[in-house]
Amino acid sequence: QVQLVESGGGLVQAGGSLRLSCAASGRTFSRHVMGWFRQAPGKEREFVAAISWSSSSRLYTDTVKGRFTISRDNAKNTVYLQMNSLKPEDTAVYYCAVQGLPYGSTPGPRGAYDYWGQGTQVTVSS
Repeated sequence: QVQLVESGGGLVQAGGSLRLSCAASGRTFSRHVMGWFRQAPGKEREFVAAISWSSSSRLYTDTVKGRFTISRDNAKNTVYLQMNSLKPEDTAVYYCAVQGLPYGSTPGPRGAYDYWGQGTQVTVSS
């Protein structure tokens, strides 16, 4: 069974940093687009960042550009989200996701993300 397990969430003060990890098991995703989404209370789920299989292409939503960095380690079947200069508005449950087909050309929100993690809570205090 494919599983994606996020970790690294927690409570931090504004301006602080967190590094989220998402470890996949049950299938190798070294040739798949991987990404991060988040959902705040009362809001719709939104795209945060995605990365191509080779790490040659990355895409971020405008609100996190310059602060967040997505990366991956294909040997570990893991995707990361380094979050710096955190703001209270970053507070949300963060989910990692993986596209179902390999070699996706667009590392963004429009791909078919067939696999999802359970989410990890990120809370940024002011």
